Amino acid sequence: MSERGTWLCPTALHRMRLLDMEAKLARPRAVMYGALALVFVVSIPWFGWVPFLPLAGSVIGYSVLRPRIARSDRPEYVVAATVVNAQVLIGVGIALTGGADSPAMPFILLPLITLPARFSTRGVYAGLAITVATLLAGTVGADTAGFLDQPTYVLSGLATAGGLTAFAQFLMNAEMKQRSDAVLDPLTGLLNRKSLIDRFQEIAEQAALTDAWVCVLACDLDHFKAVNDAHGHERGDQVLRDAAYVLRKQLRSFELLYRLGGEEFLAVLPGLTLGEGRDVAERARAALEANRPAGLTLTASMGVAAARGTDVDYDTLFRSADAALYEAKRSGRNRVLAVGDESDTRLADGLARRRAA
Repeated sequence: MSERGTWLCPTALHRMRLLDMEAKLARPRAVMYGALALVFVVSIPWFGWVPFLPLAGSVIGYSVLRPRIARSDRPEYVVAATVVNAQVLIGVGIALTGGADSPAMPFILLPLITLPARFSTRGVYAGLAITVATLLAGTVGADTAGFLDQPTYVLSGLATAGGLTAFAQFLMNAEMKQRSDAVLDPLTGLLNRKSLIDRFQEIAEQAALTDAWVCVLACDLDHFKAVNDAHGHERGDQVLRDAAYVLRKQLRSFELLYRLGGEEFLAVLPGLTLGEGRDVAERARAALEANRPAGLTLTASMGVAAARGTDVDYDTLFRSADAALYEAKRSGRNRVLAVGDESDTRLADGLARRRAA
């Protein structure tokens, strides 16, 4: 899809998947930490309290970083920090409990299973490299003599790390393909309507917590039926692909663009006020006209609506933006109209007509 991403999350789909899986991993993560805590508590008579401290540090580190995941424009970096924090502290625990002969060595393998559920292939193997380096530092580095005397445990751990990562990556690739087929529009590569509601709910919850603005931009290509009638559906499909690319280029990486169907697009702009959203819409409208998708002169009409904090509501925002779009088309097309522009009465009438329809 046409999405400016990062090394860890190349597309909006990767980022959406990371946020979705991060929420779903909460319960098994709690079970994992609980099991580790139980083992460490039971082992206190043999190892004392010191090995328990790295686990506590890992839990505290995650607790500090976790609230930043939803607020960050690049949540993948925050999640990556939690993984690195956990692996390093587990490595410290291995060094403190025997190094190359440590019974805590298997624990460092647990976070590896979650990597493919969160990151792209590059992120997975970067995490594997960090895990291998940490394991070697906590064993060979901390207890070189022990490793030379008995390298079997460390070598087995390294082999298991590679094998687990490969299997988990294969399974997650299959899951990613299914997810892609379900939430991506096959023609343009944009997110589709199915993925919109769940993602918007997350954005609305975050806006309520932080009293932030959320803006939506409804876009409809003008006279698109005439393109299909005059040039054929293949040329029309190319117009849609080019238009999607032009629209995507006008947005920042954390701003989401959806194809709702036909020639209708919708952008979700977290953190933008109505005026800022209007500016983005005007820039996108001018870019579409200037870039001539598929070599054809094309214009678009756009409607903009925004809300703040607890007023961010899916139905209200999208119906308001749709009413503004309807009014923009009714009043001449090739223009941007935001809720509050022109006549509030006319927009209210437009919303009523859309609801009646």
